[in-house]
Amino acid sequence: MDTRKLKKFIKLHWIKLTLLIIGSILLILVTYMVILGIKSFITLESFYKKMTLAGIPIQLLFSIVTAFIFATIYTFMWIHMIYGGGLAKLGQKKIKSTQVNVKWEDVVGMESVKKEVAEVVNLIKDRAYLRKIGGKIIKGVLMVGPPGCGKTYLAKAIATETGLPFLAAVGSEFIGMFVGQGAARMKNLFKEARTLAELQGGCIIFIDEIDSIARPRVGVTGLGGGISYNATINQLLTELDGLRQEENNIVVIAATNVKEDELDPALMRAGRFDRKIYVGKPGLEDRRKLFAYYLKKTNYETSIDCSILARKTVGFSPADIANMVREASLIAVRNQREKIIYKDLSEAYDRVVFGLKSEITLSEREKVWVAYHEAGHAIIAYLTHPTDDVIKASIIPRKGALGYTGQRPPEEIHIYNKEHLLANIKTYLASFVAEKLKFGTTSAGVDQDFAYALQLAHQMVWRWGMGESGLLGNFYTLGSSSLWSQNFPLNISEKTKEKLDEDTQKIIQTCLKDVEEILTRERELLEYFAQELLKKEELEYDEIIEIFKKYGKEKPNKDSLPA
Repeated sequence: MDTRKLKKFIKLHWIKLTLLIIGSILLILVTYMVILGIKSFITLESFYKKMTLAGIPIQLLFSIVTAFIFATIYTFMWIHMIYGGGLAKLGQKKIKSTQVNVKWEDVVGMESVKKEVAEVVNLIKDRAYLRKIGGKIIKGVLMVGPPGCGKTYLAKAIATETGLPFLAAVGSEFIGMFVGQGAARMKNLFKEARTLAELQGGCIIFIDEIDSIARPRVGVTGLGGGISYNATINQLLTELDGLRQEENNIVVIAATNVKEDELDPALMRAGRFDRKIYVGKPGLEDRRKLFAYYLKKTNYETSIDCSILARKTVGFSPADIANMVREASLIAVRNQREKIIYKDLSEAYDRVVFGLKSEITLSEREKVWVAYHEAGHAIIAYLTHPTDDVIKASIIPRKGALGYTGQRPPEEIHIYNKEHLLANIKTYLASFVAEKLKFGTTSAGVDQDFAYALQLAHQMVWRWGMGESGLLGNFYTLGSSSLWSQNFPLNISEKTKEKLDEDTQKIIQTCLKDVEEILTRERELLEYFAQELLKKEELEYDEIIEIFKKYGKEKPNKDSLPA
């Protein structure tokens, strides 16, 4: 066995191995003593044999009493390990603030959030000023937002900036197989925080993924599951209230990806998590700063414009941007380049968004089919979409798809109007029409396109009042989400359902008719675009723009940014 693997195995299973060795040694000793005793007994004279047999009941009674005493002591030690000692602390990673090493200036791409957090940092650093005006320090900060947006990173920066001890834990660490184990771990965490606060003037507790233990309390389930879960959150609530009574300079920072209304109401009330900070995805300027920050750590071509990258990556989280730069550096190394060039970043973008290239090999007929399928998407998206640019078209299989067409708006969109939604439906249906025009039939490749188009049209009618019949209301609210998810009927009449379904199909059919008219009219453009795809396999933004320019279809007042 490899030495490194052996070391890892021992590190992971050292407790089991220790118990196994001790048990084996004891078993060998007992066996040896039994064999030795039998041999000695056989060699004894008849008189001594009778004396030995007569003393066995007393020795057996003594052994039972001794075993009971040792079992009691062992059980007591085991319970102590679980609820008050070693096992209650296992898995809790304690991190000193000096080990975090994330400086305040390293937090980029979240300027508005930093302004909110800066107030908390200043109050932690200068409690005397707050006491001067009779205020009380914020004891709990809850950071809510999608994954990869920097919640944990921001908590580390707070610890570094304040210079206080930093205790980190994850919500799942408080879930154990024994009833009360989670509450014991929670108690130990706060006990250590209070000790550090007394010694060093304060302490920061960071609990990541707090939703693991902070969802609404549940009823009692089998084997005490509900009791244990409720005990853990009750202990957390008690500790948060206890902080105010003892006036320790302890701040609890928690992070979660779920909405705050999915957490226990008692945890959200004033006096516990007083400050709620929403950490969302970065805007245009924040993305530009993020690219500049991560590229600065690499060797890259100075001609790369971070503003262009920021406009291309609408909807990216800071983690996505970091991953894109990391992928670009790996691609550069793979191609034996000393600097990252724009092509590396473009390929890294494709990997992050569309996935790695698949090992699927398409036949020539399949390539032709996929080329016309994607050409339909690209042409309709370019000609009808009010906001999105077509940034790429490809017939190279990636992440389970045989081809793809990439589109994105030049900036964030927060409100989607009817024109935008209809353009999306038309883009989905374009593959079906393109296949039918070219081959006279269609394929199962339109499955997902139909699913997206139907789902969007359904929501337009059933939720947003965009149907032709004029029926208004979010009809999903007339039945509970759990019932709806199990296909239970909503509380509306059959006549209303029929009208809503007719409106949904009307949107689909109207969009389909518009797409058929456009692609029939632009048949020559469809043929040329598909042939270019077959020739090059991938078309980038500037190549796509040139194709439409060739046919006089250049969009007015649209950004012309390279992809």
